[in-house]
Amino acid sequence: MTKISDNLLLPCGVEIKNRFLKSAMTEGLANSDAIANERHNTLYNRWAKGGVGISVTGNVQVDHRYIERAGNVVIEGKQSNESLAALADWSKAGTQNNTHLWMQLSHAGRQTPFSINKESRAPSVQPLPTLGGVLKFGVPKELSKSEILNIIDQFVNAAEVAKQTGFTGVQLHSAHGYLLSEFLSPNVNQRTDEWGGSIENRSRLLITTIEAIRDKVGRNFPISIKLNSSDFQKGGFSHEESIEVAKILNNTSLDLLEISGGTYENFTALEIDSLNLKKAKTIKPQRSTKVREAYFLKYAEAIKEVISIPLAVTGGFRSTEGMNNALQSGACDVIGLGRPLCSEPNIVNELISGEKRSATLYENMLEFGPWILGLNSPISLMRSNNKAAQVYWCYRQILKIADGNEVDTKLGLFKAFLDHFRDDSANSKKYKAFWKDLD
Repeated sequence: MTKISDNLLLPCGVEIKNRFLKSAMTEGLANSDAIANERHNTLYNRWAKGGVGISVTGNVQVDHRYIERAGNVVIEGKQSNESLAALADWSKAGTQNNTHLWMQLSHAGRQTPFSINKESRAPSVQPLPTLGGVLKFGVPKELSKSEILNIIDQFVNAAEVAKQTGFTGVQLHSAHGYLLSEFLSPNVNQRTDEWGGSIENRSRLLITTIEAIRDKVGRNFPISIKLNSSDFQKGGFSHEESIEVAKILNNTSLDLLEISGGTYENFTALEIDSLNLKKAKTIKPQRSTKVREAYFLKYAEAIKEVISIPLAVTGGFRSTEGMNNALQSGACDVIGLGRPLCSEPNIVNELISGEKRSATLYENMLEFGPWILGLNSPISLMRSNNKAAQVYWCYRQILKIADGNEVDTKLGLFKAFLDHFRDDSANSKKYKAFWKDLD
């Protein structure tokens, strides 16, 4: 019976020491030059010592013009000696304790923040709305065929640099509404050429990129994909289409498929219940452990039936019992953890040893605070949707770990929210000024 402490042999021949994967979470640690630094080393050293088998970095961008947020690391073109040395230091720190460190590669597409670039790139001209008065995105321009081919080259180049500098694998971010997943979505991708239309055409960019990377990195270097089980949007990338893409991926040289779900447009990725600003809502009680830990499993089970490559599921796992049950049922092969590692960076060691039976989400115990700016304000949105503020609370804990400090489980959601957007605004201005001078 498979359990969380068991090792895993990937199709490429690489062995992983246990069944835990630290799912990618945005760090926001890079300075305006978008180069890795000592804070990355401190953070990933901590997570490596915490026991995970695979640690996936926050999305490393392949184009400095279209990033997820200021603070992303960017790899494009020929890297400076300084950048290569910094990446090598990062990989050395993150691969301690027999941990695999995989670089997640991404292009933000139409989810490029307006504060970074007023114009974004996407499969088609399908703008994103401003969400809750908080998140505003660049106006998308349709990619030309030559630009699409260049993007493939950008991903390949970044994967080569990752391998060169000691990262032990890569993951392509094709979920949560970023560029690769935008091509999969019939809502966003309304092209009529070979890159749009049928699910085979909409998955062409993803499949071509995998094959191109494999040609460069060789057969023994792990390649993973993060894929939405569904966009959870009417007319979007459906669960049925996700299964079809999984079938296609199963015929590639992929080593691990990680599934999650949702996009920023419907906020499922942030676990927000509603965008209703007109009603005050009480905080809903947390779902039971059994329901929460099965959140994506019904999707995973259907995908698992059509693939032979290992499958990781991220979203909802908290208890050893729930994790082992998922593994033993055959619904998945790897347990993905995100938020639990923000407040309990040593939780994997504690779960495997039996010291703890479940992770604790301290942010779930907090409420956002008083409504001080009125019903139609971003503050009210966060107050009525406590889950969103919890995500920013986790971001602040990542910064604390990266600075060599202990997490602050008593940090308030309101302060975390304000501090995040204050810093994000300041960092965006610095980033734009830095790259404007270079461009």
